[in-house]
Amino acid sequence: MKHRKVLSKNFSHLVAFFVFSGLTLLLSACGGTTGSREAPVVRALTDNVYRIGESDEVRIDVWKNAELSVNVTVRPDGMITMPLIGDVPSSGKTTQELANDITVALSDYVRTPQVTVIVNNPASADFRNRVRVTGAVNQQVSTAYRDGMTVMDLVLSAGGLTEFAAPNKTLLYRKNEQGEVKAYAVMLKDILDKGKLTTNYPLQPSDIITIPERSF
Repeated sequence: MKHRKVLSKNFSHLVAFFVFSGLTLLLSACGGTTGSREAPVVRALTDNVYRIGESDEVRIDVWKNAELSVNVTVRPDGMITMPLIGDVPSSGKTTQELANDITVALSDYVRTPQVTVIVNNPASADFRNRVRVTGAVNQQVSTAYRDGMTVMDLVLSAGGLTEFAAPNKTLLYRKNEQGEVKAYAVMLKDILDKGKLTTNYPLQPSDIITIPERSF
């Protein structure tokens, strides 16, 4: 009889364990995607070196070789085309880096080439230097980044929130130096209604703020 009671007690504990484990898994599965609670990394914006992008118009000058000096536009695949050497990867490079690459490529055809690269029309800069807000705002906005802009500035420029917004579920999406995009939680209701500015983060070029609608 005593042995049966021990088995019954152990069985109850086992059932309780599996019920608890199942509940834990269920809660985990139901949890939505949330942003990181840590503050986003603010990169220094003092590096003013321009990097060539798609649609930029570039002037290539090869000293004493007028036939090799051209005006070219960077194609959507990030390439430009040069006489003699053909396609040259250009997107993401500085003018000096591109000049060095062209110099090396031309060395098979020209003795000691001297190459200068100038961006005549930086068409890609406008898109890279924009910030955007989407979701439950009165006017979704894509606007030029300006030094000193914050989350609140961008939301107000979008005409504020709609009546369906879930402001404390706002996310700030930012790309790091490795090209990875990370989401950061923004307590937008606290910012706008309570003046709690802890998550009123300074913006950086290419940032995206998304405000979801609340569930009914």
